[in-house]
Amino acid sequence: MSIFNYNGRDIFYELDGDASKPKIMILNGIMMSTRSWIPFMNTLTEQFQVLRMDFFDQGQSHKLVGESYTHDVQINLLKDLLDYLNINTINIVGISYGGNAALAFACKYQDYVERLLLFNSCAYTTPWLKDIGDGWMRAGATRDGALYYKIAIPVIYSEKYYEENIEWMRARETVLNPIFSNADFLDAMERLTLSAEPYDVRDKLSNLDLPVMIISAEQDTLTPMRDQEYLYKHIKNSNWIKLPDVGHASMYENPLIFTSLITGFFLVKDVKYKI
Repeated sequence: MSIFNYNGRDIFYELDGDASKPKIMILNGIMMSTRSWIPFMNTLTEQFQVLRMDFFDQGQSHKLVGESYTHDVQINLLKDLLDYLNINTINIVGISYGGNAALAFACKYQDYVERLLLFNSCAYTTPWLKDIGDGWMRAGATRDGALYYKIAIPVIYSEKYYEENIEWMRARETVLNPIFSNADFLDAMERLTLSAEPYDVRDKLSNLDLPVMIISAEQDTLTPMRDQEYLYKHIKNSNWIKLPDVGHASMYENPLIFTSLITGFFLVKDVKYKI
């Protein structure tokens, strides 16, 4: 267990793997924590030293009770954690909230980023995404865990995955309902959701000059493919991959593809062919 004291507040992080290997940092989606990546760690640490961190209001990090904030607070936290660990450059992979944070970090602190891999991310909080977040917060205000689950969870997965794994989804519902009834968790989720509302890096994308891989999930209803298409069209020399038959939780629906994309993008050097 590792704690970084940031302005008097404890931030939980994990740094796993051989320090001689390439470094990657994985940034959580909004409902995730460092624990969410445990199923991937054995595979990833074979090739990388992996840095995970709970943002403010996530997992085991400090809860900003009674405070409002934006992504900038999380971005500055990332920068100071890297400085604390004496990491000058790192590869970053982020999904959803974490992907947007990674993109905002790269726009502000580009010199820290070697390569950037974005899953299910966008350039700004669209009216569509904001209204989905409003629905989550309204459900959370009821303190009804079953209602929160029904509003928030089914749309994270593709319909195909949800139906084919319905027994697992029902088991997850049983596990998550008590968590989704917890006032502290729901208040933290509300603060995280509100922190994302002002997010907008559209005017900064043209300044990015580093390898960027953009991943879409074709059945993603939270951050639809048009959001990643916008990124692709506005970040020079970026690449765009579309994953069929998966939803917003693409890493859980197809973990083999998820880990393959990370390994390939961060390990393979630029290749130039002569024909």
